Amino acid sequence: MKTMRTLAKVTLIGVTLAAFGGCADMSPKQRNTAIGAGVGALGGAALTDGSVLGTVGGAAVGGVVGNVVTKDGR
Repeated sequence: MKTMRTLAKVTLIGVTLAAFGGCADMSPKQRNTAIGAGVGALGGAALTDGSVLGTVGGAAVGGVVGNVVTKDGR
């Protein structure tokens, strides 16, 4: 069971890093939303010992925070 949690965390980190590579042509608001979601997912997974609900919840909260704290480019 512990091996599966470790594998899930490593996979999540790898997917997050790969997703950051696609942020080159995003607006600052989109980029910060994606970064917030990634960091939130990692934080949620770490705080809940790899729980799926904690990871998804952390991603949702991080994405909202990343979106809200970034000013619109208008």
